[in-house]
Amino acid sequence: MFTTGFKFHFGAGTALALAAVVYGYSSGGGGLGPLVLGWKGGVGDHLGYGLLVAAALAFWAIGLVLVAVRDADPEVQAAALGADTVPVAPPVTGTAWPVVGAFGAATTVVGLVLGSPIFVLGLAIGAVTLIEWTMDAWADRATGDPAANRELRNRLMAPVEVPVVGALVIAVAVLSVSRILLAVSELGAVVIAGVIAVVILGATTLYAAVPRHGRTIVTALGLLLAVALLAGGIIAAVHGERDFEHHGHEGAMLVIGGAGRA
Repeated sequence: MFTTGFKFHFGAGTALALAAVVYGYSSGGGGLGPLVLGWKGGVGDHLGYGLLVAAALAFWAIGLVLVAVRDADPEVQAAALGADTVPVAPPVTGTAWPVVGAFGAATTVVGLVLGSPIFVLGLAIGAVTLIEWTMDAWADRATGDPAANRELRNRLMAPVEVPVVGALVIAVAVLSVSRILLAVSELGAVVIAGVIAVVILGATTLYAAVPRHGRTIVTALGLLLAVALLAGGIIAAVHGERDFEHHGHEGAMLVIGGAGRA
C-alpha cells in the first residue's frame, strides 16, 4: 500500500515533470527532446527545463524514501518488528529553520536577477539552514531526555552558530538597510532608521519583560523584520540610489578659471 507521503510527493513530482515537458515544447523544444531529456531533439530553455526536471526527481526521491519507511508510522514499525506495543516516538521540538530556509531560497531566486551579492547571500542562508535543521533533527533523537538533547546540541553548535549566524544577520541587515536609505529621500531615510530602531528596542524590551513568551514573539518579529528588510532592499536596489548634490568643487574651479582668464 502506498503511504500518504508517497502519494503527495509522487503526484507533485509527476506534475513538475509534465510542467517540464510543456515548458520545453513552449520554449522552443522539438522532436522528442523534452520527453527524453534532450536525447532526441532540443529541450528549449535549458535553465527552466532543468530546474523543473530536477525538482521532479527530488520529489520522486523523497516519495520513495517515505514509502520505504512507511511515513515513520509507529504502528507500522511495531508490526514490522513483531512487537505488541507501539514504540514510543521521541518528541520533536519546534523550529523556525523551515521559514528561514524558504527565506534563503527566495533570496537566491531574486539574486539570479539582481546580481551575485544577493545570490551568494541566499546560498549562505540556505547552507546555514541545512546545517542547523540537520543538527536539530539529530539532537531530538540523541537521548530520551529533551533537556539533555538541548544541552548537547548547544554544546556542539553554539561555538559555531553564534558567530556565523550573527555575521550573516549583520550582513543582511547592513546590505538591505543601506540600499533602502540610499534610495529614499533624506527625510525618509531618517524616518526609516527611526522606525527600525524603535522596533528593535521594543522587541528586546518585550523579551526582557515577558521571558516565557518573549522568545516566540521576538522570533516572529525578527523574521518579519528580516523579510521586510530584504524586500525593501531588493526594491531599493531595483529603483536605484537617489541623486546626490555636489557642492563646492565645481564652483571653485570656475572661479579659478575666470581669474586665470582675467
